[in-house]
Amino acid sequence: MTLQFSLATAAPEAADTACVLVGVYEQGVLTSAAARVDGAIGGAIKRQVESGDISGKAGSTTLIYAPAGIAARRVLVVGLGTQKGFDAARYQKVAIEAARALGKLPLTEAVSYLAEVDVPGHDAAWRVRVAALAADHTAYRYTATFKPREKSAQPELAALAFAAGAEAEAGLAQARGIAEGVRFARELANLPPNICTPAYIAGQAEAFAAAHEQVDCSVLDHVEMEKLGFGSLLAVGRGSANKPKLVVLQYHGGTEGTAPYAFIGKGITFDTGGISLKPGPGMEEMKFDMGGAAGVLGAFIAAVAMGLKLNLVCVVPAAENMPDGDSYRPGDVLTSLSGQTIEVLNTDAEGRLILCDALTYTARTFQPSAMIDAATLTGACVIALGKHASGLFSKHDDLAAELLAAGEHTLDRAWRMPLWDDYQVQLDSGFADVANIGGKSAGAITAACFLSRFTEGLRWAHLDIAGTAWDEGRKGLATGRPVALLAQWLIERGEK
Repeated sequence: MTLQFSLATAAPEAADTACVLVGVYEQGVLTSAAARVDGAIGGAIKRQVESGDISGKAGSTTLIYAPAGIAARRVLVVGLGTQKGFDAARYQKVAIEAARALGKLPLTEAVSYLAEVDVPGHDAAWRVRVAALAADHTAYRYTATFKPREKSAQPELAALAFAAGAEAEAGLAQARGIAEGVRFARELANLPPNICTPAYIAGQAEAFAAAHEQVDCSVLDHVEMEKLGFGSLLAVGRGSANKPKLVVLQYHGGTEGTAPYAFIGKGITFDTGGISLKPGPGMEEMKFDMGGAAGVLGAFIAAVAMGLKLNLVCVVPAAENMPDGDSYRPGDVLTSLSGQTIEVLNTDAEGRLILCDALTYTARTFQPSAMIDAATLTGACVIALGKHASGLFSKHDDLAAELLAAGEHTLDRAWRMPLWDDYQVQLDSGFADVANIGGKSAGAITAACFLSRFTEGLRWAHLDIAGTAWDEGRKGLATGRPVALLAQWLIERGEK
């Protein structure tokens, strides 16, 4: 179910709704809304604080049902933690836990007064946006491949209002657009690889373009790409019955003739490793290897939904990496679209091979003002940064700073990694212009160095999202990252 968001102006004790959400800090400090509700219901909140039933611990929740004296049927008291040191990350955590607790209640609508909480450095629009995105993320359910079930008789949360002034409307509008992009990205990445093939991704892009006047879509198949010289991308997909596609979306939201921004996303719909076969345990997670494609498509959708005044291109090289009698193999030398030759040392380093041709095509075709690629590229980045930060690589300090700031603003954070020429020697080959791997050390960096050889003279950045695109485990779902980061970067680039 897609949550509907709005702003509310009613006082907390007067809000006629199924539930109001108010906050309490540790040490029993009530927010303004909590104090007003407490006064109206005869001090019930304070009494529970004094008895220890309400601790104020960050993310804890306590439900007070049918309190006399206010219009709402329930009060959900949400712990905020210590008042000192309250920051953006804590606010997001509180918003997520509040949304989870709200989602377990049999109700269809609620009003949150948590946006009144002071978060240093962030205004009401930001607070409403973060809370709305947290609620939407929590409400997402993957059901696409389950047997249809009878609709639950229990009511489900469908509408959530945030108490804030008109100045927060911009944040709410952004939340709606970003949430649409995140939901799309998560759903696409969660689909199994027998459904989400290169052709399926192409179909989804074509359907989106058909529904939006300012969006165009074109798809190159393997025959067209062969004529153009996509030797690197096509080699990766050669072993699969699901032929590669190059999906190109264009959004014409800015001034005609203005150079577009460009996103490129790795779209490996399933990665066996090819001839360099991966170990069996955990291989099912390799359906998420198109997380970069899902992320850039989600960011594209968010930009369109927000009506940003800019021109944007989204290019997705989509392929499946399978072992077969016709698969490419270690020792092969490929000729990329750029003309550079590549010695294949490991067929499981395939993401960079489809990206390099896509980067060349994007640069030649659209002459973008900036290019950003996103890819679940290396396990080495997961070792380096874990699941919390995406790896950011760029030789352009200004572009890197913009992306880092966008990540901090959205709490979809990245960490800048070195992209020094010192590492390039690891990619030397005795048989081609470049090798596709650089050895055991600095794997995420040498992968980025490989891509940098196809972006010379271009304003380009690379996001390695191997650690952030999905949650591990048998029931782990796609996260939708880095949609929020990229969407925020675009918001800040939009024509005023």
